[in-house]
Amino acid sequence: MTQQQKKSVLGRGLNALIPKGPRIESKGEESGPVDLGKVASIEISKVRPNPFQPRTDFDESALDELKRSIQEKGVIQPVTVRRVADGYQIIAGERRLRAAQMARMKEIPAYVLDVPSDEDMLELALIENIQREHLNPMEVATAYQRLLDECHLTQEDVAQKVGKDRTTVTNFLRLLKLPAKIQDGLRKNKISMGHARALVNLPNEKVQLRIFEKIVSEGLSVRKVEDLARGAGTPKASSGTRKVRDTGTTPAGIQSVEEQLRQTLGTKVMVRTKGGGRGEIIVEFYSLDEFDRLLELFSSTAKYR
Repeated sequence: MTQQQKKSVLGRGLNALIPKGPRIESKGEESGPVDLGKVASIEISKVRPNPFQPRTDFDESALDELKRSIQEKGVIQPVTVRRVADGYQIIAGERRLRAAQMARMKEIPAYVLDVPSDEDMLELALIENIQREHLNPMEVATAYQRLLDECHLTQEDVAQKVGKDRTTVTNFLRLLKLPAKIQDGLRKNKISMGHARALVNLPNEKVQLRIFEKIVSEGLSVRKVEDLARGAGTPKASSGTRKVRDTGTTPAGIQSVEEQLRQTLGTKVMVRTKGGGRGEIIVEFYSLDEFDRLLELFSSTAKYR
């Protein structure tokens, strides 16, 4: 497989790099180097962790359960590794590797792939983990951001490679704007993705944290949080926020318009009235890619006027 061919299939995950057909077993290291693209039994002591691993949370009880399964039945699905100077580096299957180490296994079955560059390694590791849905929402958000920053991809590229629509990628990236306490709560399943999406639309960190505490202490539903978020977004008389005057446009009406615009544009929108029938609509964007997406949306809308 040429370098160009390998690059073109990275976005489709490991299956695109692993040959189809019957599994070929290797006798291991003693008979010579392991053939690329084949399954080999390799020494666990020679397998190094993945420095690009997007997963940061490994549930100890789940690992212990997997360890017991491995002790009874062995490692059914091979891990995937690449060759490095001092052995191998894990691409996918770190949970299986850790559980096998806990079970004191000496060897583990592995697909050995040729992934020469660190950038390709990062892209493949992130995409494979995201596609397998082993990550919590914050890990997914961080993985998307790393694909943007370290692999030099656009949001459109990321969406195409992981098989999601662009709005989904944008919604995950917005989670990175939440306060650290709320991000930690999402990692630990104190709140759901639906809760987080409602919180991210709130006007400031203070309000976000206040409603987050109510979710945790009172077990609020996502619907209730969305209602609270709409109420918290009502313009009030305070520094930096214009008061809604008696212009015939009620706060409830403003909220309804804001919600419709948010759903249509896929981003945070604020409507402010100034009196005398005047006002402003504030549309937020969080990256140049998002800015370009909004410009395209506005341009396409204008064509059909």
